[in-house]
Amino acid sequence: MDFDAKAKEWDTDPVKRERATAVAAAMRNRLRLSPDLSALEYGCGTGLLSFALYRELGSITLTDSSTGMLAVLREKIEASGAHHLRPVRLDLVIDPLPAERYDLIYTLMTLHHVSDVERILRDFHTLLRPEGVLCIADLDREDGSFHSAGFDGHPGFEREELRSTLARAGFREIRFETCYVMRKPQGEEVREYPLFLAVAVRA
Repeated sequence: MDFDAKAKEWDTDPVKRERATAVAAAMRNRLRLSPDLSALEYGCGTGLLSFALYRELGSITLTDSSTGMLAVLREKIEASGAHHLRPVRLDLVIDPLPAERYDLIYTLMTLHHVSDVERILRDFHTLLRPEGVLCIADLDREDGSFHSAGFDGHPGFEREELRSTLARAGFREIRFETCYVMRKPQGEEVREYPLFLAVAVRA
């Protein structure tokens, strides 16, 4: 997917806005959000999830590999005056780990695009302070029909497999819940694709 090309129209999709709102609500139900917490969003896109949470958190570093998405995000930050949001270009597949450490890391519909899941979960573990929390919102395992032909990422995740991978990366207190169901037309049918929210604590 060419995220740069889609950036300017990204926020016009009501499903993307609704999805971010639902994930934010699920995070509120699971976590004690506070302006004392510093956060990192990985794969932020135009920042829909962080904008749903920014009044309840302290400094937020929003990272993405797409310069187009980050350009839209910068415009939104400037227009909102939410200057505790800091956009940064970051791709942990090729870039070194930032020096900063965080109380909370969250990511929405990003993990299934990452080839080496185990490695990035270890990176998230490193980037969190002790007792820091990781939140992953992503697709349950599906039959490959969610994306168009040519997609080379993961067709979602089996929850118990991801639980084991999180544990190997050093996380504990790992909990899953369904936080949203996406509905996409497939021919004459509408297919449902559940999203989970996984919450884990850095051991």
